[in-house]
Amino acid sequence: MKRTRILTEGAILASLFTVFLLVNLYVPLISIVTLWVLPLPFIVFVVRRGLKPGLMLWAITLILALIVGSLPALPQPLVFGSAGLVIGELYRRKAEGFSILIGGSLIYTFNMLMAYLALVLFMDENPMRFFATIIREQIQLTESTLESFGQVPDESLKAMYDIMDMLVYLAPVMIILMGLILAVITITLATLILRRLGHEVKGLPPFREWRFPKSFLWYYLIVMVIAMIGVEEGTTLFLIIWNLYPLLEMILAVQGFAVIFYYCHYKKMNKALPILIVFAAFILSPLLYLIRILGIIDLGFDLRNRLTSQKK
Repeated sequence: MKRTRILTEGAILASLFTVFLLVNLYVPLISIVTLWVLPLPFIVFVVRRGLKPGLMLWAITLILALIVGSLPALPQPLVFGSAGLVIGELYRRKAEGFSILIGGSLIYTFNMLMAYLALVLFMDENPMRFFATIIREQIQLTESTLESFGQVPDESLKAMYDIMDMLVYLAPVMIILMGLILAVITITLATLILRRLGHEVKGLPPFREWRFPKSFLWYYLIVMVIAMIGVEEGTTLFLIIWNLYPLLEMILAVQGFAVIFYYCHYKKMNKALPILIVFAAFILSPLLYLIRILGIIDLGFDLRNRLTSQKK
């Protein structure tokens, strides 16, 4: 009887995944939404039935993907199915929210890395270099169009060339960020669905409670000093520094935003205020710089703990 229930549930979830997969393959506009729910059938099945049945579900979806979409459809169950298995198993083991986030980020990052390497082998060229070349051609077209109207291209277009030169070296940090974003979205949706189904699971803590280890501050200072000294372009150290630097800056910005959310919550301010500050920071770069400094101060001096101690 139990096996029958497992098989029935697995068949339903496999069918549901196949429907989502077909939408992603043949209805591009709707796939913007359905893409994010692909890991959910695997997460739900693993939480309810365990890892081994989840692996069987994964194998079935791989076969169904080959049937309905041939080889081009295979990456989606590979990427999102494996992520769903890992995240579902972490939920089943009652892992903490950040542990689930780390596990989900790692599996997504690994999958993105494998996809990147597959593109390198398939294209016989660095995809980032290919992408940068296309954008460079578009910039040149814009410049020639402006010159044909008698206008001189401004400095912003010229600065784009420098950005494109750096883009070639930023593949690692972009893969990591993509893995983190996918993990956050998947865990957020999975927590909502699992709680709706009656499962007691630990989701991500409130954003105002997000904290990074103090060691990240030292990493940032070391990387910043090396970047200021200068590193020969094209070397391994150059690649490491120029991937770590934006990643650490983003971590410090997240720390700073968390402080703002915490302070607004502490002062019982309108919940829309910190969200507006986030949007404003991405528009006004000086504001983002100040928020990054706030993150540095919080890492070094525990601003949130000081606020709590003052309240007591």
